[in-house]
Formats: sequence, C-alpha cells, structure tokens
Amino acid sequence: MSADLGALQPVFDLCASQNRGVHIAAPMVRYSKLPFRLLCRAWGCDVAYTPMIVADSFVAADKARFMGFSTNTADRPLIAQFAASDACVMERAAALIATHCDAVDVNCGCPQKWAMADGIGAALLADVELVRDMVRRVRAGGDLPISIKIRTSSDLRKTVDLCRAVEAAGVAFVTVHGRTHRQRSSEPVDLAAIKLVKESVAVPVIANGDVFSLTDARRIVAETGCDGTMAARGLLANPALYDARGFEQPPIECVGQFMRLGVQLGFDFDTVHHHLQWMLTCHLSSADRKEFNGLNSMGGVYDFFERRGATL
Repeated sequence: MSADLGALQPVFDLCASQNRGVHIAAPMVRYSKLPFRLLCRAWGCDVAYTPMIVADSFVAADKARFMGFSTNTADRPLIAQFAASDACVMERAAALIATHCDAVDVNCGCPQKWAMADGIGAALLADVELVRDMVRRVRAGGDLPISIKIRTSSDLRKTVDLCRAVEAAGVAFVTVHGRTHRQRSSEPVDLAAIKLVKESVAVPVIANGDVFSLTDARRIVAETGCDGTMAARGLLANPALYDARGFEQPPIECVGQFMRLGVQLGFDFDTVHHHLQWMLTCHLSSADRKEFNGLNSMGGVYDFFERRGATL
C-alpha cells in the first residue's frame, strides 16, 4: 500500500530530491514543547513532534488539552504524538487535534514501567490488533495521516509483522527505535533491525537512535536505506545537529535564540534552565557548569553570560 503522507508529502519529496533523509525532532516528555520545536526548525529540522500526550486525558478535559499542547503558524509540519490504549479514544484525540497538526503518531515505544503497566507505549508491541485498529479508525475518521513509533522486539519477526499490519491498515510511515524496551540507551542501536523493517514494508521508515551529529544521520540513512532519521538526546545537546553546516556543538547564537523564544512564548524557568544545561555542556568548564546549574532566574542566566562576555 502506498503511504498517505498528506501535508508531509512535500517535505519527504524535497528531502529525496536533495538526496538526503528527512530530519525529525523526536517527541520528548518535558522538552519537545513549542519554543524548542521552533529552535530545532530554525537549525535544520524538517519535521517536529509534540511531547507524548496521554490520549484519554486529552479527550476528557479542556484543561489537559491546554496544558499538553500549544502551537503557532510557524510550527509546521507538526506531528502530535499520543499514548493510547483504546482505539476509540485515539480516534477522538486525533479528531480534536486534526486542524492543529499535520499528522498524529501512536507511541508504541515508551519503555517506562508506568506506561507499560497502563497498557501504553511499548506495551502495545504485543497487541498488533489494537495498534492496527487505532490506525484504521484514525484513517477512517478523516484525512489526517497517522504514523507509529516503535521499539524493536527481541523476535524481529514480530516487529516485521506489526509493521506490515499497520501498513495494510493505512499507516503513513513507521519510526523504528533500534532497541528493545529492555535495552538502555547506552547500548548501541541495532541498525540491522531497522534495515530489516525498511526492506519489509513499502511505506517510509524513519530510523531513531544514536543520532548525535549530521554525520551520524547520513551514515544511518546510508546503512539502513531509511527515509530519514529522528534525533532526541542529540538535539537536546545540540539543536543545530541537523544544520547543513555540520555543527558539532550548538553555536552560542543558537543558545541565545532559545532563550529569547523561551521568554517570548512563556516557557517556565525550570524548563528553559534544563534545556540550557543540555546545550551548554560543551561550552562551560566544570566550575562554570556548577555555577550555572545553581541559577534560579532568567535574570541570573543573562547576568551569567554577560559576565563572560557572551554575545547572545
């Protein structure tokens, strides 16, 4: 079955015409909010995800929708990721958000124990019928494309079977994190497993895991044949990771831009501070990092940089 990428199709086509993979900012709880998404877009990301949104809470209450999701006209193409354990709830969540994003995604990879216990995230890897039903219902409910983000199974035949099942149900693309839910991020990603999925389906496949530089992204696309890569921790440390100039660490201009976006869009200080701690690891000495980590206001952050002569 050919993929229905909807508004994402021009992005995939453009990247293919440039002989490169699509560059995607991963869904990260706490981190993948609007200011950070806009920053990543300004420095080479083609597509960005929201943080994982719990579908039943999103459907149940206006407050949950307001707290869990925000966007603006510059924040496109955007994929909203949901954690769901019920196909009807997933369908309703997709309908509520359809006019504010370009696709929705089902989280089938979160390895956290609480998620597994609630039947969401990587727990869905064991329920092919449920995941397929989610895809079918969302596709039947309108024109919004739907993707899934998975981890691999220790038995790769199960991974392939799941991907083929959702392909037949109308999934737009599949993102494969090349680790099982039991593996730590310190273990190397299994590129052979991702390549197997790519060779087993006709829809686009995105490779996720161990993307820490533009060189990594290009190598992973070359080794797996995938249509793009998705970065998470790599973008936290270097939001300019995907920039064509090949920045190995975030330029100080990138750091300053994030601070301005955070202030303009109302990011709380703790979230801005956490992002900056990631970005500044390579810029600061251990003594400076200790001082920076102890700051408790944006005024303190600006004063910290001013005393060091940084031009933000």
